[in-house]
Amino acid sequence: MKRILVSLITMVALSIAVKAYAAEVIKVDGSSTVYPITEAVAEEFQKTEKDKTKVTVGISGTGGGFKKFCIGETDISDASRPIKPTEVELCKKNGIDYIELPVAYDGLAVIINPKNAWADKMTVKELKKLWEPEAQGKITKWNQIRANWPDKEIHLFGPGVDSGTYDYFTEAIVGKEHSSRGDFTSSEDDNVLVQGIATDQLALGFFGVAYYEHNKDKLKLVAIDDEKDENGKGHILPKYENVVNGTYQPLSRPIFIYVSKKSADKPEIKRFVEFYMKKGGELSKEVGYVALPDNAYKLGLKRFEKRIIGSVFGGKGSQVGVKIEDLLKKEM
Repeated sequence: MKRILVSLITMVALSIAVKAYAAEVIKVDGSSTVYPITEAVAEEFQKTEKDKTKVTVGISGTGGGFKKFCIGETDISDASRPIKPTEVELCKKNGIDYIELPVAYDGLAVIINPKNAWADKMTVKELKKLWEPEAQGKITKWNQIRANWPDKEIHLFGPGVDSGTYDYFTEAIVGKEHSSRGDFTSSEDDNVLVQGIATDQLALGFFGVAYYEHNKDKLKLVAIDDEKDENGKGHILPKYENVVNGTYQPLSRPIFIYVSKKSADKPEIKRFVEFYMKKGGELSKEVGYVALPDNAYKLGLKRFEKRIIGSVFGGKGSQVGVKIEDLLKKEM
């Protein structure tokens, strides 16, 4: 009997010890575009935590991430566009308040295969003609975009419809979010798109420029001209300086994390988000993104510290041609 009692006491003691030393888990999911930044931040953060905290980062796409976030399954949602009205309502229905924090700028890259020698420059009008819903089943060959291009099929690749990148691209190019032809190869995993375009001379697709930077040896950028007087610079590539100075339009955008207000009160989440706002700019550059101005990260940190809930975009989803630091300043 004594042995049984001692064993039970030992088991309870071990259980308490395991719980005491078990790592706290921070759950993040969402955009595949924001993933490389959050993953880089998570790796560096976990080094400072010495096994106290584990950060898991998924890639369900911006829409898929919000579905989980707005029912309380995750602490933080990666998003490559602002939260939409339907997602605002879902969060409200489930009592999820959120703090919106910008983490970087991203340029959406239009990509072709390196063997494509004809389509390294396009206009927004040409992209619209190619991607609008009316193009489905009708615009199927390169020479339907420009007469001097080959009389060969176009093979299109793009993010899935749960992707914030898809939402932003359709708003910027077609003029209506979530509106495009449906006959293209889609994936929430940008690496699948990279592979598809890299192995197909007739391919054209789009995704965040960071994935191009990591695969530039097997892909080719398309320079884009928005044909607007205020730009006046012709065809522009999504390079760092062009995203920062606003000349790569309309395919430059801020990207975000959304933090559950309830989760924000947990010590480990507080430490992680503060670390993100302090190191995010430096790490975003390392993984191929464009850092926000330093002041934007300071304003974001203040927003988090003050627990300012909601979106600076009013919960209306994608908006083209905005400067995030100007919107943040209005709240301070």
